[in-house]
Amino acid sequence: MIRSWILTTTAAFVVIGFGVSPISAQRAAGQAPAATGNTSTGIRLEVSEGSRALYRVREQLAGISFPSDAVGATPDVTGALVIKPDGSIDSAQSKFTVDLRTLKSDQDQRDGFLRSPRGLNTEKFPTAEFVPRRAVGMPWPFPSQNPAQAGFQLIGDMTVYGMTSDATWNIVATFNPQLVAGRASTNFTFAKFGIPKPQLARLLSVDDTINLEFEFRFKRMPI
Repeated sequence: MIRSWILTTTAAFVVIGFGVSPISAQRAAGQAPAATGNTSTGIRLEVSEGSRALYRVREQLAGISFPSDAVGATPDVTGALVIKPDGSIDSAQSKFTVDLRTLKSDQDQRDGFLRSPRGLNTEKFPTAEFVPRRAVGMPWPFPSQNPAQAGFQLIGDMTVYGMTSDATWNIVATFNPQLVAGRASTNFTFAKFGIPKPQLARLLSVDDTINLEFEFRFKRMPI
């Protein structure tokens, strides 16, 4: 939105100081995990205070000899990720929603354009949504170390500008007994969701790619 949203994403999921468990590797390969002595209940990860969504798009402004990033953010993110006892995603209970009407950058003109019918048309399409369908590489049960870090992917359906398409989010998370915090990122082209490219005074060009980022703090709740 400049429709830029948020952050360039790593090409593959990253694991920081925590290897992907054999159970996760088997699940990622489509195999049933081998039985272990560990048991687990399901868990609900609910968005809590301190979370925010961002966009980032590379642009070239007139009168400036180098490109820069247009960045905007909003703290108005709601939703939850529900994980079943077997480690699969409960898609019927999982969804994240971002209020696009409150996106704020360092330029009021840019923000006004994004909200207008020439931009994201937030009066008609006020939110963006992501419904996760499956996880790849997610450690399950969650690490028992305090804290522990892991990288994985969430794959699902994203709805922007009234259009729904597939999306893959690359995630690096830190696990604590009461909280899961970290950063998720993805990107896509303006054309994927039919978003018109911005046209503003002094704006010479805009990259085709919109980068999105979600800085999250999830409260852990058993189910």
